This record gives sequence, structure tokens and C-alpha cells, in this order.
Amino acid sequence: MSGRNQKIGAWGESVATKYLKERGYNLIARNVRTPYGEIDILAEKDGITVFVEVKARTTSTFGPPEVSVTLRKQEHMIAAAEHYTQENEIDHWQIDVIAVEGKPNTNPKITHFENAI
Repeated sequence: MSGRNQKIGAWGESVATKYLKERGYNLIARNVRTPYGEIDILAEKDGITVFVEVKARTTSTFGPPEVSVTLRKQEHMIAAAEHYTQENEIDHWQIDVIAVEGKPNTNPKITHFENAI
């Protein structure tokens, strides 16, 4: 991934983290590595552990951010979440996707897909 893409990704994760905190989620961790891939944000709300995939885009040239959550990416997200839940004995969980559209230092558009996968 290019340095620019990493910066946009980090910006998107920061925006998503702030968004979740404002809505009462407790942040557990960011960028959790598993043998099956990285979990962008790990949070908890109402006794449910939430694995969050964040997709950020600065333009709509290639469509909205959420279209980049391919079937292959979904499979990796499920495997990563299942690994984490087994390692940490978590029974109640879901996978969300947060799409962030815009640019740093602007007011981005945020779309939250709960229990998306």
C-alpha cells in the first residue's frame, strides 16, 4: 500500500473511531493483527463485541468506499473475528463496516453498516 493510501486509511480509522465513541461504543483496540488479517477497530457496545472494517475514499471515481469490501475481504474478516473470539472467549459479536468519504480537514460523510457480514 502506498504512503498516501496508508495516510487516508489512518485518517478514515480516526474518523470512524471518533464516530463510534460519540455513539457510546467503548474502544477496545485498533489495528489488531490475527493470522487471518487485521481488524481495523475493535469496540464494544451493549455487551456485543464489534469488529469494524473501515473503508475510506477521497473521491467517488471508483464508487463508494463500501464497494471495496469484496467477498474475499469478507471471508478474511469473518476468519479474523472468529479467531479473535475463540482466543478471547467472546460469545456475542458482529462485524460492521464504516465507509468514510471525504478528505482530511473536511467534514466527511460517514455511513455505518451494522452487522454487515
